[in-house]
Amino acid sequence: MPEMRSEGRASASDPRRGARVGLWWLWLSAVVVVLDQATKLLVQAALAPYQDVVVLTPFFNLVHVHNTGAAFSLFADHSGWQRWFFLGVAVVASGVILWLLRGTRGRAPFCIALTLILGGALGNVIDRLAYGHVVDFLDFHVAGWHWPAFNVADSAITLGAGLLIWDGLWGEGARKGAT
Repeated sequence: MPEMRSEGRASASDPRRGARVGLWWLWLSAVVVVLDQATKLLVQAALAPYQDVVVLTPFFNLVHVHNTGAAFSLFADHSGWQRWFFLGVAVVASGVILWLLRGTRGRAPFCIALTLILGGALGNVIDRLAYGHVVDFLDFHVAGWHWPAFNVADSAITLGAGLLIWDGLWGEGARKGAT
């Protein structure tokens, strides 16, 4: 008897199914973008830039700062070229991530890492396009030393990068490389 299957659905052996498995994780990127933008809007509505600080704990404040540079305000004091440079880097990185996801078949940690990075990059791209800077608001400090302020998008990028490293060293990525 012939195998019955729907014309619109790919079987487990269909090469199109693998592409959809990796791209299925894009919902996580959307969640990161929504959380990032929502928290930034709340901070912008509640705090004046560079003036208000909400002390939450002895080591954590909410602030409202504008970052025209990259991580840790790298290049923030330059004349403005960095806005377009970082936008270009984010667009290229997003394209590479989508290409990698399309070719990934079921490696959950790898897909999660890539979609966290993608969501974070897109969250910061929205800021650069809308405002010309990234809104940062999470301020951790110890004994008067402050870590540079950051946001949900930066957190997602960092978490995704850490997960990529973990996957490459100890996860499925390491096992695939060993075979």
